[in-house]
Amino acid sequence: MASTPTPQTVVVTGASGGIGRAVARAYGRRRAKVALLARGDAGLDAAARDVVTRGGTALPLTVDVADPEQVEAAATEVVRVFGEIDVWINVAFTSVFAPFAEMSADEYTRVTEVTYLGYVYGTMSALRRMNPRGHGTIVQVGSALAYRGIPLQSAYCGAKHAIQGFHEALRCELLHERSKVRVTMVQMPAVNTPQFSWVRSTLPNHAQPVPPIFEPEVAARAVVYAADHPSRREYWVGGSTAATLAANALAPGLLDRYLARTGYHSQQTGEPRSPNQPANLYEPADERRDFGAHGVFDGTAKNRSAQLWASQHHGLLAGAAGMLAASAVIARTFRR
Repeated sequence: MASTPTPQTVVVTGASGGIGRAVARAYGRRRAKVALLARGDAGLDAAARDVVTRGGTALPLTVDVADPEQVEAAATEVVRVFGEIDVWINVAFTSVFAPFAEMSADEYTRVTEVTYLGYVYGTMSALRRMNPRGHGTIVQVGSALAYRGIPLQSAYCGAKHAIQGFHEALRCELLHERSKVRVTMVQMPAVNTPQFSWVRSTLPNHAQPVPPIFEPEVAARAVVYAADHPSRREYWVGGSTAATLAANALAPGLLDRYLARTGYHSQQTGEPRSPNQPANLYEPADERRDFGAHGVFDGTAKNRSAQLWASQHHGLLAGAAGMLAASAVIARTFRR
């Protein structure tokens, strides 16, 4: 009789909302042992219930990823409770929506510490435990903004660019060492997460992701797939991500001017920003209220990404392209 597969031990940072919450739910459905790292108690408790009701085992841990000692203590607790870590997924971030000239040094520091150094600290703690075993996968949840900066999010874009460079350098080192630990990165499009209802903002209207917008479950499917297939250095989610990166590679100056003209209004709805909107920069917005995985854009967000499928099936597409090319050569030969 076939043995039951041992459940994976998975760590998800930023697990109380948005993409992290959707990823935690996905691993719950796999009956995994999921450690949930975040700051807000209400969001963490609800995320733990999501994992358990879907068949998994949850370990909620209150952690500020900007503090390396808290991250390391959380990793130690995960191993104590669940055993060795199989997958570590870095998702946690924060941001400020404002022109650069309106931001303080403290705000810039905080965004960088959470959104960039939080990934570094998580990766350090994961590698300390994975390298001696010669086993494990680390997934960095990135963004199209890791390659292409946009106005009003200079701190966030800078942090995502930093993660991209960090990821490439680390991957080279692991390859040099012939390490069995794998690292991969998933570049995300605009996603319908609660951050747009709790981000610190100086904008007159409610912040929004630049359309087209995708539901967090699309992002979660990409993250889980990447964790299962970490030999690829990165995955792109959404046709908008592919188009943005292609345009930036071919005509970055033209894209600068386009974003200068459109980037302010495309990141705001027509509704005024509430003066009572919470801000999760220094304190969690979901301390007493659970925001869930979704933001307020369900009416326009997409549930599927054809480009994600293409990103996951490069070999199949290359083979099909080769067959089409061969067919064209044969057809020309017969015509001659």
